[in-house]
Amino acid sequence: MNIWRGAAGVCINERGELLMVLQGKPHEEKKWSVPAGGLEAGETIEECCVREISEETGYIAEVGEKLFVKSLPGIEFAHVEVHYFFVKILGGEMKIQDPDELIHEIAWKSLDELQELDFAFPEDRDFLIELVEQQQPIGVSEA
Repeated sequence: MNIWRGAAGVCINERGELLMVLQGKPHEEKKWSVPAGGLEAGETIEECCVREISEETGYIAEVGEKLFVKSLPGIEFAHVEVHYFFVKILGGEMKIQDPDELIHEIAWKSLDELQELDFAFPEDRDFLIELVEQQQPIGVSEA
C-alpha cells in the first residue's frame, strides 16, 4: 500500500491565537485547518513543514517540538501519515502563495473562534483547542 506523508505546523501567537488557513478545491465547501501539506521528493518532514507554511501563509517558520504523528489507514488508496510540529514565525508577511490554489484565506483564530469553526479535519479540533488553552510557550510566535 502507498503511504502519503505530510507535515502540519501549529503556531500560537502572543495573543493566544492559532494560525489557520481556509482551504478547499474550487468546487468544495471551504474549511479551516492549520497549514499543512505533502512531502516532496528530497525533503525532510521538517523541511516540508517549513515549505508548506511559507506557501500557504507567506510566513517564514522554524520547526520546534514534534507534537505527534496522525496516522489514517487507507484514505483514497493510500495510508496517510501527517507529522504535527509546533512552529515559530521568524518573518515574512501574511500572503497566500499556494501553487495548488487550495488556500483561500489566512487568519489568526482565537479560542472562541476555534470552538465555532468548520474544521477540514474534525479530529484535530479538540487537540488544537487544548494546545491553545495550554499556551505552550515553545510554539508561541511574535507574529
